[in-house]
Amino acid sequence: MNIRLRVGVPDDATVCGRICYDAFGAISHAHGFPNDYPSVEAATGLVSSLLGHPGFYTVVAEADGSVVGSNFMDERAQIAGVGPVSVEPGMQDRGVGRLLMQDVLQRAAGRHVPGIRLLQTTYHNRSLSLYAKLGFRVHELVACMQGSPPKAAIPGYEVRAGTVADIATCDSLCVRVHGHDRHGEVVDSVTDGTCLVVERHGRLSGYSTGVGFSGHSVGETNEDLKALIVAVPRFAGPGILVPTANADLLGWCLSCGLRIVELLALMTIGLYNQPTGSYLPSILY
Repeated sequence: MNIRLRVGVPDDATVCGRICYDAFGAISHAHGFPNDYPSVEAATGLVSSLLGHPGFYTVVAEADGSVVGSNFMDERAQIAGVGPVSVEPGMQDRGVGRLLMQDVLQRAAGRHVPGIRLLQTTYHNRSLSLYAKLGFRVHELVACMQGSPPKAAIPGYEVRAGTVADIATCDSLCVRVHGHDRHGEVVDSVTDGTCLVVERHGRLSGYSTGVGFSGHSVGETNEDLKALIVAVPRFAGPGILVPTANADLLGWCLSCGLRIVELLALMTIGLYNQPTGSYLPSILY
């Protein structure tokens, strides 16, 4: 089998989206879990947005001229986020996924990226084994939680739309909690209108680039995150991602009727700082 890797282009969206849907669906169905993507159209829409974004690197795998897989890397910040990586179901377990992962790791090394992260679905033992062999370490278990956002009030915390004027403060807060900022994501969320910020006593104390699967949230305390969670009418994508080590926040979510659908492992290579505040990761990290 002759595998060729090349940079992805927007015209790859249809085939890569279909492969992404089929690959995640086959693995999740085999383990009795729901597909992260509700439809081929949803997967294709995501892939299309990444292929057309200048902040993302894409690698596509071809076998005998046909696309059989793809991988993405978010390069909008100092820390790179990897995924989704997907391989045509009939081509899995033949080393294609390893080649796709090695390619993004080589690119990160060439760009002197200090750290790389991803979230791995824990029921998929093969991907866990592959990532561990490639040097990734598990730092946190994260629960994907679904349900309707709680209707509880968080007194003293006001949530509003984020603006350009908030970006520097959001970056500073992210540095205090994680040791690095996620500037590109914050800028995109302000531009897209998905950014929310929390204020307490007139001071910004938390923000979210989107309360859901693809957005991350940062707060000084759990109350900041609770205020963001209750402020949205629905969660974007398959749900919110809650670190299981944050027992207070996890317990609050469960007491509000949210349910755990699956567990994911936050895995990293290189720089990693133990968070010093409250956070919700995105599916990338």
